[in-house]
Amino acid sequence: MSLSSRTSLFRRQMGKVWKLSAPYFQSEDKWKARAMLAGIVALNLAGVYLLVLYNDWYRLFYDALENKNQPVFWTQLGRFTYIAFAMIILAVYKFYLTQLLEIRWRAWMTGHYLERWLANHAFYHLELARFAEPDAGQHVPTSPTNATPDNPDQRIQEDLNLFTTYTISLTMGLLNAVVTLVSFVGILWGLSGGFAFSFNGSQYNIPGFMVWMAVLYCLAGSVITHYIGRPQIALNFQQQRYEADFRHHMVRVREYSESIALDKGEAVERKQLDLRFSSVLANYLTLLKAQKRLIWFNSFFGQAAVVFPFIVAAPRFFSGAIQLGTLMQISSAFGRVQDSLSWFVDNYSNLAAWRATADRLTSFEDSIRAREQAQAMSGTINEVVEAASGELQTQGLQLALPGGAVLLDGLGLRAAPGDSVLLKGPSGSGKSTLFRALAGIWPYARGRVALPANSMFIPQRPYFPDGTLRDALAYPRPASEYSDEALRQALADALLPQLTARLDDADAWSQKLSGGEQQRLAVARVLLKKPRWIFADEATSALDEEAEGQVYQRLLAQVQRAQGALVSIAHRPAVARFHRQQWLLEKEPEGAAARFRLAQKSLEEPA
Repeated sequence: MSLSSRTSLFRRQMGKVWKLSAPYFQSEDKWKARAMLAGIVALNLAGVYLLVLYNDWYRLFYDALENKNQPVFWTQLGRFTYIAFAMIILAVYKFYLTQLLEIRWRAWMTGHYLERWLANHAFYHLELARFAEPDAGQHVPTSPTNATPDNPDQRIQEDLNLFTTYTISLTMGLLNAVVTLVSFVGILWGLSGGFAFSFNGSQYNIPGFMVWMAVLYCLAGSVITHYIGRPQIALNFQQQRYEADFRHHMVRVREYSESIALDKGEAVERKQLDLRFSSVLANYLTLLKAQKRLIWFNSFFGQAAVVFPFIVAAPRFFSGAIQLGTLMQISSAFGRVQDSLSWFVDNYSNLAAWRATADRLTSFEDSIRAREQAQAMSGTINEVVEAASGELQTQGLQLALPGGAVLLDGLGLRAAPGDSVLLKGPSGSGKSTLFRALAGIWPYARGRVALPANSMFIPQRPYFPDGTLRDALAYPRPASEYSDEALRQALADALLPQLTARLDDADAWSQKLSGGEQQRLAVARVLLKKPRWIFADEATSALDEEAEGQVYQRLLAQVQRAQGALVSIAHRPAVARFHRQQWLLEKEPEGAAARFRLAQKSLEEPA
């Protein structure tokens, strides 16, 4: 790779870091953030100044030892005490301020990314896009799927933590290295003297010989380190991904523990977990070997640096040109210069991990931004409007799969208050997809939807947060908005009288309750909030026919009291008696691969 290419790559990487870092220092917390950063910089500069004092102390102390000058010896010990005490204070407050800035920066970035991830259903759209497989020649009205990140939860929880930690530690480390280099290179230049030699009958003298030796020593070490450690960048990126995949699958096993146990799927899940962990282990072992090669070199490099200044300065010491104190001061100054110039060598592994983390966060940022831009440029489906007439209406509605295949096109629907509509069709015809489009969360849709106000959707798989039953029932509203009497009445109306005394019990309700109980709890949530329009997607599929009838009677009674309507998806023929109309999705006669049309007809009066 040419020098210009490397420079361009470095600029792009720094651009990524700046794009990720700048928002916090320009946010509402900018003055606190900048003040803490300035304090950390000041403490680092003060630390370098104390190192300069230490270097001068070395000369005086060892000269006193060589000359057996006891008064100077004790004076320098006292001076050492003051310098050491100041170093301790600096170390404590530098650690405290650094950790405080890291946690506040992480807290702000976490809140910032959580807000964007959860806004406008981005978390849902990103998961859809991740598994989309576009068909050849099909147009997908969203961002490219290859820009969709894996495991956004891991990027928000772990990568943000690593990014803030590495950014501050590496930036302050680099600042320390630069300031130390500037401070000690002059000292080393003055102490090292010149190097005289003859060549081809001429005499030459190289001033500041120790400085040039330190530069050459560290330059060679940095180049070798880069070529040895370069594979770690990609390996760190992959390691974070494999770790997240392994953790994600364990969470799924816990979430679906009952289903897996009933299916006796433990062996399959163990195989899947072993497969994912084998990827973790294989990549880690490869990373470990790469780190071992780098540590081999760094160890040799560091150990050689201990004796290198003594070897170079020894002729001047044995000739009597310098005393022991000056020799020790040269060694100390050379060590500081060498440490500064070796910053890249010493921090290569951290730099590789930092770059991998920045790349993962940048791809996450880019995918969210692409999603926001796609929503801004897409059709009006993403801005489902409130129906002024109080009716449900769609105009020119087109629904597609994530891969681009069109399911329904030119769909025009209308339902008025007082209606009860049953949506039927074969599996895969787009019934649930149509509900998602009506709710405004399906990104692969175009057209216009007018949705009546005060509508609620009951999904096939209702979600209940872990915690108290009252919180699960009131979700997403605060439980404090409803009286205990209203909560208990909703549970009783939804055929869950056995839960009325457990409002304050905390549990994992999605795992604790049976499928039928979960569906009835979702119905209880609707009855508690009393919406005008109810959209039920297989809301009673786990109930027996008698319980299903009672639930539908109460849902109908609710929308009738509120002068709204009920729209349902169901496969059981018995559900039809609770609806006046039927929307039937039928495959188009020309045999299009996945395209359906909608037929409407009237049913008998509902029960």
